[in-house]
Amino acid sequence: MTFSPVRRLVAEGLGTALLLAVVIGSGIMGERLAGGNVAIALLGNTLATGAALVVLIWVFGPISGAHFNPAVTLVAALRRDICWRLALAYPVAQVVGAVLGVWAAHAMFGEPIFQVSTKLRGGGGQAFAEVVATFGLLAAIFGTVRFRPESTALAVGLYITAAYWFTASTSFANPAVTLARSLSDTFAGIAPSSVPAFILAQFVGALLAAGVFGWLLKPDTTS
Repeated sequence: MTFSPVRRLVAEGLGTALLLAVVIGSGIMGERLAGGNVAIALLGNTLATGAALVVLIWVFGPISGAHFNPAVTLVAALRRDICWRLALAYPVAQVVGAVLGVWAAHAMFGEPIFQVSTKLRGGGGQAFAEVVATFGLLAAIFGTVRFRPESTALAVGLYITAAYWFTASTSFANPAVTLARSLSDTFAGIAPSSVPAFILAQFVGALLAAGVFGWLLKPDTTS
């Protein structure tokens, strides 16, 4: 089934909005209920985000591919899985949707709609963690799309669930998500000054994954 560019862009924007509503909303809820226990708050944030990703990819994947992520869109364009015209439009829809999702979460929890995060996430370790997190996310996508496409949604959700805990940065792995989370001074926020290093690291991780898995998954030819 083929969908028009407009429907695909709306699907990307709506899916990313719902994803950010989950990320920010579950962060707020987790922090309020955890009684100061950051590990419990992060666990709540983690489980909600991983579960939501599976559902959102199932729902929007057949329409737009469910990228929800400019780094994923860039790699898809480099692999010619999506035309460059759409590849340039997808990140706009993703960022707009992400910001709207943040604002929706604020509205649900009675928070001020317009905020700027003060949570610094700096240092080389956190930037490197974003390289690793994004590399792993693309690895999960490449591997399952090639060998078990019906499992891609589950693989992405499970990987992000794990990466929340094994990466120092809690695995943003998404430039649109990173930008939008800078507009929330809540549990899941990131200070604007920390954003450029995260986004650069995410694109580096995505391009590394494209190169490595472009070679690794290429079938050998025999004479």
